[in-house]
Amino acid sequence: MSEIFDQVLSANSDYAERFDKGELAMPPARSFAILTCMDARLDPAKYAGLAEGDAHVIRNAGGRASDDAIRSLVISYKLLGTREWFVIHHTDCGMETFTDEVMRDLLVSSLETASIDEHGWHDHGSGPGSTEGAFIDWLTISDRVGSVVMDVQRIRSHPLVPARIPIYGFVYDCHTGRLIEVPEATEIGKAR
Repeated sequence: MSEIFDQVLSANSDYAERFDKGELAMPPARSFAILTCMDARLDPAKYAGLAEGDAHVIRNAGGRASDDAIRSLVISYKLLGTREWFVIHHTDCGMETFTDEVMRDLLVSSLETASIDEHGWHDHGSGPGSTEGAFIDWLTISDRVGSVVMDVQRIRSHPLVPARIPIYGFVYDCHTGRLIEVPEATEIGKAR
């Protein structure tokens, strides 16, 4: 096994020895959900003051309102009672560094990890790649604030989302740790 594998299992063993959260209820105690990016620099527990069991945190590349993210939000309210939602994108997001076309071209070239420099993304693999990337909307970001507005709008207008749930839009600043509200998104997401 790998060193990372061993580290994860060791950390889990230490955690399990002190574990005292086995009686937490399934519904989140604070009745809200956060949709945010998978970026490792973001710690929603810290930036939103969460303890285990407080809220649902749904993460994907870019924190985008994909079909699967909306599926999770709908389950969150319908079965587990969340009453408020936050959409939180962030500064310096990797999803701002490429387009769908760039991603598709990289995947056609090879399935190996690409690299980025001042000239953009580069594939170093010898192939084979795959054309399957052409069938995926990668939900890249060309306008950070605009993407928050777009995602809140998509969630707000979804037929499975009740109008009574407020949806707030924010950008997390990776350099300061602050949440910066996107007023236009929050206005669109107002409960009705």
